[in-house]
Amino acid sequence: MNEARKNRDQARTLLLSTILSDVQNREIELKHPLSDDETAEVLRRGVKRRRESIELYDQGARPELAARERAEVAMLEAFLPAAVPPDEIRAAVREAVAAGASDIGKVMAAVMPRFKGRADGKLVNAIVREELAG
Repeated sequence: MNEARKNRDQARTLLLSTILSDVQNREIELKHPLSDDETAEVLRRGVKRRRESIELYDQGARPELAARERAEVAMLEAFLPAAVPPDEIRAAVREAVAAGASDIGKVMAAVMPRFKGRADGKLVNAIVREELAG
């Protein structure tokens, strides 16, 4: 945050101050200092919120606002742990199916805890659907 302020990067300063505020609000909600996992969850919510905004801006033909939101997503993702590659998710889904999970709910229940916070639920769901269909 201080680096963004020194570089007079208003967009980054605003984004970081918003996220810090979200973190502080979550601490107040939970009544304890956040762990790294809880802080990452706050960041993921911010990313998810911005991705939803991108979809709406694209539908509303507002490319300049969508581009700003994409830049914010990129900035926030720099603070998150690396995402799991789709091949690793696909292997876990195949293991769950081989273990007897036969519907989407059971496979998701078996796979999601393994990748909690490191994989997007939509991506996992899409892979599960592909594997169950094929």
